[in-house]
Amino acid sequence: MSTTDDVVEKILRDYDTITVVGASADPAKAAHDVPAYMQHRGWRIIPVNPHPDEILGEKVYRTLADVPEQVGLVDVFRPSEFTPDIARQAVAAGATALWLQLRIRSAEAREIAESAGLLYVEDRCLIIEQRRTQISRRTA
Repeated sequence: MSTTDDVVEKILRDYDTITVVGASADPAKAAHDVPAYMQHRGWRIIPVNPHPDEILGEKVYRTLADVPEQVGLVDVFRPSEFTPDIARQAVAAGATALWLQLRIRSAEAREIAESAGLLYVEDRCLIIEQRRTQISRRTA
């Protein structure tokens, strides 16, 4: 991929499920609002959080390793300092893309992800990018 915009568009077009690390049950938080927005536009959400049992009507998994199906896109709502470990977990889970939300960036997470062949986006918001590209999973 030549630019981050190209990677963003490829991810939005090619992935129909978003595994959200740090998803929140609190509607006041971006970690709830962003997955809810994407879910409303047709993406399936798999929440990962060590505490609640359900978010957005979906079963919550405690870790990426606990997700019982193939993980593709991993979207991260955790502070930057946690992202290298999350990148390693994403690689171990077989993920093929790692997205760090707005204001989250890490050179180490980027190196881990890109060395393993994952598509990588950092410091970008899924809502902003979905609105910019007008890519949606819903056809109706």
